[in-house]
Amino acid sequence: MAESGLQFQTCINQEGELTLTLEEVTFPEPKADEVLVRVEAAPINPSDLGLLFGPADMSTAVYSSEQGRPMVKAMVPEAMRRHVGARVGHALPAGNEGAGVVVQAGDSDAAQQLQGKTVAILGGAMYAQYRVMKASQCLVMNEGVSAKEGASCFVNPLTALGMVETMRQEGHSALVHTAAASNLGQMLVKICLADDVPLVNIVRKSAHVELLQRIGAKYALDSSDPDFMQGLVSALTETDATLGFDATGGGTLAGQILTAMEVAQNAKMGEFSRYGSTTYKQVYIYGGLDRTPTTLNRAFGMAWGLGGWLLTPFLQKIGVDAANALRQRVADEITTTFASHYTQEVNLADMLSESHLPVYAKQATGEKYLVTPNA
Repeated sequence: MAESGLQFQTCINQEGELTLTLEEVTFPEPKADEVLVRVEAAPINPSDLGLLFGPADMSTAVYSSEQGRPMVKAMVPEAMRRHVGARVGHALPAGNEGAGVVVQAGDSDAAQQLQGKTVAILGGAMYAQYRVMKASQCLVMNEGVSAKEGASCFVNPLTALGMVETMRQEGHSALVHTAAASNLGQMLVKICLADDVPLVNIVRKSAHVELLQRIGAKYALDSSDPDFMQGLVSALTETDATLGFDATGGGTLAGQILTAMEVAQNAKMGEFSRYGSTTYKQVYIYGGLDRTPTTLNRAFGMAWGLGGWLLTPFLQKIGVDAANALRQRVADEITTTFASHYTQEVNLADMLSESHLPVYAKQATGEKYLVTPNA
């Protein structure tokens, strides 16, 4: 039997106006290899905000209601409208991941085995009361694990595991990570401690340094500290880290990391080279917390690379078996290594409230939101 319920939708029109609404939709009866999940919890990750808001200037947001449901409108700056052409006029659901209970199952054995189970899912459109998914895309939670505990099973845990796996595949032996006090950053600290991987953490506040040190981080540096570069070179010399993952994207931080890597490697060469160190140094940008242009000072020789890193292409690259092994590790450690912490829980209507939307839109460390669509 088909179910109806609310779904969060985001749409940008031809005039550059963003509209956020809650719509009543009908969720189809699951096919043989599918299940219908009642969504109990879905996190708001930085990766969700790009679809939620696009390039709209949320300082222009106007809060109202229509037919008893909240609505938000904001304008996309004219200079940015050419970037959203493909989505103009399309009402898009949002929410990358979440968890809930299977309330209907298709006829296949795989689907029937999930009936009544708490599952985590990754597939978009999770800010909704229901979601139809293929049974093969559901990750069953271990006995006693709640939907709220399993809501963040994919984006942050698999990204953190993917960083360590990328390090191994590309021949590096240690890591650098920025915005490291985030939920993802704390997971990475725990993974690296368990797997004996040296990790240099970069944050922007002294309080975040203390937070990471409390959970066991050996190297935690505040980029606002006047002695930051000196401390970074020292940490990179000790760890021999030549691979970094940068969540900020813009500004000078990626270039600073490459520069510090070069200084650390040059000190080990023993002889001068006009081309700098021959050791290859790589920084991957995987986020956009800083929207300013990425600035490089080119003080790091010729053996270096700067690129982008995304979770989905990484999982496709390593193949189904390896990806499933990572997913199972997450399921087994979801209340320990991969436990997420939220500062606020909101229902679908609260997502569109003036008291909450500006807060989660900031992408601030320590202010992570969890959406509870059926609360």
